[in-house]
This record gives sequence, C-alpha cells and structure tokens, in this order.
Amino acid sequence: MKIITKGLIAGLVLVAGVAFAKEGVQDPTVKARMDLMGVIGMNTKALGDMAGGKADFDAAKAAGAKEALIAASADIAAKFEPQASDPVAEAKPEIWTNWDDFVKKAEALNAAASALDASTLDGVKAGMGAIGGACKDCHTTYRM
Repeated sequence: MKIITKGLIAGLVLVAGVAFAKEGVQDPTVKARMDLMGVIGMNTKALGDMAGGKADFDAAKAAGAKEALIAASADIAAKFEPQASDPVAEAKPEIWTNWDDFVKKAEALNAAASALDASTLDGVKAGMGAIGGACKDCHTTYRM
C-alpha cells in the first residue's frame, strides 16, 4: 500500500505542477513539453485514482491510460531534445548536460507503463509503484 500511495502522490504532484506551470508559458517548445507532461500526469492520475479507490476500476479506461502513458513516455526525449527555455519552465539545465541519464529515466517510465497490467485492479495497483517511482526519480533530478 505504501508504494501505491507514493505513486499516487507523485502523479498528483505532476498534475498540479503542470497545471500551474502552463500559465504564461511563451516558448512553443516548452509548451509542447508541458503539454506532454500534462498527458502523463492526467493518465497517471486516472490509474492512481483507480488504484487508490477514488475511482471505480474500469478496464477499458485503464488500458487507454496505459497506452497513453506508453506513447507519451516514448516521446519525452524528442520533446526535450531542443534546449528551449521559458521563465515558467521547470526543467533544469542538467537535462542537457546529463542527456543519457535523462533519456534512461524516460525509458524507465516507458518500461513501467508497458509492464503495467491494466486488465485488473490488482494489476493496476501493482504497477503504480513503478510508474510513480519513475516519475519521482526523474523529477527529483531534473525538475526545479
């Protein structure tokens, strides 16, 4: 249960941070990155709400959220490769000086999303720790 809670917290923090950060963003590259993180946050939250009992389990919605996470996490490196900045950006410059590690962390999220069993509530519960852990690992290192 502790792992699930950490995953839920990471997802909620991600969603809250992205929602706040989008206000006033000027650079279109940064906006695209924030939008991508919003997709990840929204789908992590949907799965986390199911895992935590805040929403009823729905296998079709869980499968859709899983697929959206897989697609979005696969796009992280492409969205972050251009070194764009914006006053409201939360990306640390270390992303580009530690590029290989950043990409490895994005790949870890993709692997966690891919491994999640969205067909059962127990499968979603079991997979949320890895998803939340991947988000936290990257955000701790590369997010302001």
